[in-house]
Amino acid sequence: MDRRHAVIFVLMMVTLTSSSAFQIHPGYQIGNHKSTISPFSTALQTLQKQINYTFHSIDLLRRAVTHASFSEENNRALSILGTSIIETSVSSRYLLDDIDISSKILNSKIAEVSSVESSCAVDGMRLALHKIIRVSHKTNSTAPAIVCGAFRAMFGAIALDSGRSDDAGNVFWNLHTRTIQIAAL
Repeated sequence: MDRRHAVIFVLMMVTLTSSSAFQIHPGYQIGNHKSTISPFSTALQTLQKQINYTFHSIDLLRRAVTHASFSEENNRALSILGTSIIETSVSSRYLLDDIDISSKILNSKIAEVSSVESSCAVDGMRLALHKIIRVSHKTNSTAPAIVCGAFRAMFGAIALDSGRSDDAGNVFWNLHTRTIQIAAL
């Protein structure tokens, strides 16, 4: 690049960076202009308050609410982990209450809490995950399987974020118990 082109390039960069319309990252502007927070970031902050857990790595929560139709970086693996956490948590709670519980009843309780058709999707809808989850424009974010997948993934994300699956199980039980109480009203 010759000197004349270099000067033009520098002038263009100065012009762009001093423009109030230029943004280097969604939500953050260059210069003395106030930063703005995206609606998605605000929704993630609200969700953390609702679940009473603050993420150290917000990227884990972002991934938990990202469906495979939206990105290759999605919630599928977190959902598998979250399902295991929910099932383990349910098993532990019922076994602590009654060590002699039959395996048939225990499996029924696990299915009751973790299946898509049951409280998994209901709990997720009560958190308004269908309004937060990122999906392609062709995908219905209110479909029970999609809401339930994000709901489960959230607990996988909490386990990874805290380094403890028990933390995720506790958050699950607090949310699930509140949902049961709300439904009883």
